[in-house]
Amino acid sequence: MIRTILVDDEIDSIRVLRKLLETFCPEVSIVGDADGVETAARLIRAASPDLVILDIEMVQGNAFDLLNQLQPLSFRVIFVTAFDNYAIRAFKYSAVDYLLKPVDIDELRSAIERVAAHSRDNSTLAQQMQLLMENVGALQMSQQKMAIPTITGLIFVPVNDIIRFEGKGGYTHIYLGSGEQIVATRTIKDYEDILPETVFFRIHNSQIINLQKIKKYNKGRGGDVTMEDGSVIEVASRRKEEFLRRLLK
Repeated sequence: MIRTILVDDEIDSIRVLRKLLETFCPEVSIVGDADGVETAARLIRAASPDLVILDIEMVQGNAFDLLNQLQPLSFRVIFVTAFDNYAIRAFKYSAVDYLLKPVDIDELRSAIERVAAHSRDNSTLAQQMQLLMENVGALQMSQQKMAIPTITGLIFVPVNDIIRFEGKGGYTHIYLGSGEQIVATRTIKDYEDILPETVFFRIHNSQIINLQKIKKYNKGRGGDVTMEDGSVIEVASRRKEEFLRRLLK
């Protein structure tokens, strides 16, 4: 039996999910449910489940707040969410099971079958959750705005509109998807230190690119990339191996 805990701050959602599991997933044994981060943390520590089916957004915190309290994880996780947003993309990239509300019976059964097919491999769980957290962080960052210091003041730019950064002396030219170019009074090294590595990569001494804005990679000694705005950027030969590893990750 798969000892399972349900976590959702909506009582009706727990009731529906419990009924679906009892009816269509006989290999699941529900050992408890919780309606928030703190109650769920206490229950999970006490019950040591094999599986937690976890809602993303709750009144007091969210799923990631809970999981951060319970590291390293000794149970598998199936996320349930009504929000088809950044988290969904993060789950896909991390090979983590997730279900959209209202829960589809066939998708629920498939997710449970995948849990049943794998042993409680803690090393795999840790790697899986680390990748998930990295992707969630990167995608959250991509939805935020960055304050760009210029000679005249600050310009606020959506991070996901940035194509690339080009260092020129003590300044950095920032190229946006809109075609606009901003000259920032910070060095490219400053930006390398603050940008999320999962989204941006210093491809050359003077260039940092947004990995999500690459249109094409062309082979060569180091090769070069064509960005969505049509710019072609050389890949430093010493960065090629790491760059390709990041692209294929």
